[in-house]
Parts: sequence; C-alpha cells; structure tokens
Amino acid sequence: MSESWVDDYNAASSIELKHITEISDGLTIDRSELDLYGPNKAKVSLDILDWIGDKAPGKLVLVTAMTPTSAGEGKTTQAVGLSMALNRLGKRSIVTLREPSIGPMFGIKGVGTGGGKAQVVPMLDINLHFTGDMAAVGSANNLLAAMIDNHIFRGNKLMIDPNRVTWRRCLDVNDRGLRNVVVGVGAGVGIGSTGITRSESFTISAASEVMAILCLSSDIKDLEHRLGSCVVGYTYGGEPIVARELKAEKAMTLLMREALKPNLVQTTEGTPAFVHGGPFANIAHGTSSLVSMRIALRLSDIVVTEAGFGSDLGAEKFFNIACRKGGLKVAVAVVVASIRALKHHGGCKKKRLCINDPDLVAAGLPNLEAHIANLRKYDVPVVVALNRFADDSDQEIEVVSWRMSELGVPFAVSTVHDEGGEGGTALAKVVLKALEGSSADGEQRFLYPDDAPIDEKLGAVVREMYCMEGARFAARVRRKIGEYTSLGFGDLPVCIAKTQNSLSNDPKVRGVPDPEQVCVFEDLRLSAGAGFIVAFTENINLMPGLPKHPLAERLMLDEEGNVVGVED
Repeated sequence: MSESWVDDYNAASSIELKHITEISDGLTIDRSELDLYGPNKAKVSLDILDWIGDKAPGKLVLVTAMTPTSAGEGKTTQAVGLSMALNRLGKRSIVTLREPSIGPMFGIKGVGTGGGKAQVVPMLDINLHFTGDMAAVGSANNLLAAMIDNHIFRGNKLMIDPNRVTWRRCLDVNDRGLRNVVVGVGAGVGIGSTGITRSESFTISAASEVMAILCLSSDIKDLEHRLGSCVVGYTYGGEPIVARELKAEKAMTLLMREALKPNLVQTTEGTPAFVHGGPFANIAHGTSSLVSMRIALRLSDIVVTEAGFGSDLGAEKFFNIACRKGGLKVAVAVVVASIRALKHHGGCKKKRLCINDPDLVAAGLPNLEAHIANLRKYDVPVVVALNRFADDSDQEIEVVSWRMSELGVPFAVSTVHDEGGEGGTALAKVVLKALEGSSADGEQRFLYPDDAPIDEKLGAVVREMYCMEGARFAARVRRKIGEYTSLGFGDLPVCIAKTQNSLSNDPKVRGVPDPEQVCVFEDLRLSAGAGFIVAFTENINLMPGLPKHPLAERLMLDEEGNVVGVED
C-alpha cells in the first residue's frame, strides 16, 4: 500500500489510458475474444486457450516479500514496476495480480492496485466492484448455502445433520458481527416458518472455497466439477454430502461463467495486466487465477506475478498449491524488502522508523535472510528488491547491499513508486541475469510429496517455512486428520491460515522465532472442490473485522466526483 490512498488515486486519474483494444492488439488477442467493460477493461474469452497452446511459454517470476509490517513493503507496486521495467528493456512482459477485496479497502489497508507511478488502472474501478467477479463468487456461494437449508427444511431426503453443515455463507465486507450467528430463527410450519434453526459462520468472499475454485479451475467443465465436489456437510451417519447431491453445481457454474474469464487491464505505462481472482494469503491460498497465468505465459516472454504477504504464506502456497495444481514452474523469485520493515524486525518502534539507524537495519536482516532461505528450498534463483522510501539513508541501504553480497544474493534498489518503470530498470536487469541461469525444464520442487500424511505436511511447512521446531495438534485436529484420510482426502496439499505479521503463528514475534517453538493447530477444514485442506493456527478466523476508525468513515466523492477523505 502506498503512503497516501488519495495521492495514488490522483496519480492514476492523471494517466491517459490506452483503449483496452490497443492493449489486446499488442498481445495478438483477436477482438472477437474480448468482452468489453467500457473503454479500459475487458474480459478475455477462454476460447483463446484453443490456439495459444501452440505457443512456447514464457518464464514466470514470482514476487513475494519479507514479513510485512504496518509501514508497508510495496509488493504489488514492485511487481507492477518490474513488469513495466522489463518492457522498457525490450522484453514482452505481462503482470498478473489478484483482484482487491472491498472489505480491507474500506477497513484499514486501502487499495490493492500498487502505488504512485506503478499501478494497474483504472484504479478506482478495479478496487470497487471491477467486472463483478467478487459478486459472482458471493452469489454462487450463498446460492449453495440457501439450497442446503432449503433441502433440510423440505424433508431432508439426504439426511443432512444440521449440526454438521460445514458450508458457510460469505460476503465481501469486513464484519466481525457475522463470525458466529444463528440462521433459521423462528422455525416452524406454514407461511411464517423460516427454516431449521442452526449455528452459522460467515466467511469473507476472498477466503471462500468458491474463490479458491475460481482461481484453480482450468476451464468451465473443471469449474463445474470442482463446485460439485464441495463437501457441504455430513449425514447423521457421518457420510460427507457434496454440492452435486443437492444438484447445485450447474446453477453455481451459470453464476460463475463470466467470472472465470480473466480481466485484462493495463499499468500506468500501458503494460498489459491480468487482474483476476482475489484469495487472501493469510487465510486462503493467495494467488491470482491459474487460467490468467496460463494465458499470460503463452502471450509474453516474462510473466511477473505476486503472491500475498511473505514467503511463509503466499509464496509457500504458490509453490505447493498453485504450481502443483497448475503445472507451473517459477524461474526466479523476487523478495521485496524495505528499510522500514528491516528496522521493525530489528526492534524499532513505529514512530522511529523514519530515523536513520543502520544498526537497527542490521538487526532486522535475519528476517529477510530467513525468507531468502525459504525460497531457496524450492530450487529457484532468488533476487532481493529494496523498495526505497524517501527517508532511507545511503548508509542504511549499504548495510543491506553488503549483506546480500556476502550471501551471494543478487540485489537492486527500486524506485518504481516515484519513477515508474525507469525506477525499476536496475531490478529488471538483475532479474534478467538471474533468468539466464534458470532452466524452464523439469518440474517444480515442493516441500512435501502428495502421499505424505496430513500431519507430516503441516510439520514440514512449520519447520521449513516458519523456522520453528514442529507442530502440535488439538484433539479435534487429530480426529479430522483421521477422518479426512479415511475419506480419501489424505493426498491433498495443505493451506495454512496464520498471521501474516510474523514468521511464526504469534503476531507479536518479530525477526525470526525461537527455533524451539512449536506451531499449534486448532482446527482443520476440508476444501475438496478447491483441492486442499485448510489448517488453522491459533486465533485465526475467516471473517476480518473493521478497525476503530475504518476508512469507510472518511472515503467519499466530492462534488466533482473526486475521491477525498483520506489523510496520511
């Protein structure tokens, strides 16, 4: 997130955008394969998959970050800026990003489209409803929820146990009041009846299984199959019930038909951008859609994509879920760091982050080094990009540069926020050199094999990514591991929901956690349609809340239609 929401909006609004057909023409996409949403955004028909398969794929660059802080690291900004810089150097590059959620936007995070001179545009459109994908996810998800309750109310032929319904309703708003609710209150018979009373919990749309399915589906048939495979609850006898048994998957697919098509927009310099799918990385799998990446890889030399938060969250899930499911291989991984984040992890208080202190920078380096070590475990070249802020001193930057040189890690300072693609050319050159030594042959390395037991998969992630000794499981987690394994789901990868504010599961732990610590898992959830098992660490829920003073209190339009109301 940039320092000023309004400054980013004003910067984006001042850009003279190309017509989206000019962007698609540059990619050799036929105009018949576009569904226009005004002059600056379009959906790309999946019919394009019929002819791009003959094209040799480009190389995939994954942008991740060190452990994030409230000061912001600018990962999306760097991904956008890197792609623009690569185009400036004569490479055909496309950036693929996730769609922002309205929930965090009106909460505290603000926009999710980059910042300054390195943004995807039209910025306001993308952050507010865009092409309706989020609404489609919510509608399909909640249609299934309604059909479950209707089935139970209408005689319950499938013998669904109301107390074991696992499918949750969702919406794209931060609302802690919906974390635990009761539905069907006032149950009875006749006109005034409302259904069967039962407990319910809401999920934010970005963390729903339908969102994950949107991002992992390869085509419309795969989408329908995955939706039909969603486990929605269990019978009184303990047998799983899937959406297909409720005859819900075809109607859900109808609602999701347009949402499956990738969204084509552009950056502030006219670089093509696919912005599609929006799963969170702390409580979901955190990557844009596989179909958008498949298309982008066939239409460009280099695809730059971003995975949410650090190597322990978005990047881990990108490798072990997205690459495993989509057959992708990462050619180079870029870790975004900032002087502010390093000082935070060195123990600096927030109000002193802007004060020159090379010693605190050095004290925070172990966190960055841990993320570098994490990524090297996937056998990919690693590059560090330092997102330079105005108050960073040369002495502080030299501390990072010297340490990266000592570790043999390619390093570059990036100023794309202020200078656009020109400010990313040094980084782009370093990435290109790393790509020269990266082979596209062979398969991606993963942390664990498919057939490893569920508890061993979780333990592997904890040890290899969180720098902790191992995992401890609550009794219900042990029970569910046995249950999911016996039902035939033991070969699924794991998707861990944990805090983004620390390498560990304790948000207060800065730097690198004590290696003797263990990560406690409190619950498991089966996402059979998406094709993974969600594991919850302590104090994690699927519905964020609003802060004391959310941005929704201040965001508004003035009489000229400009966004106002947010101060630094």
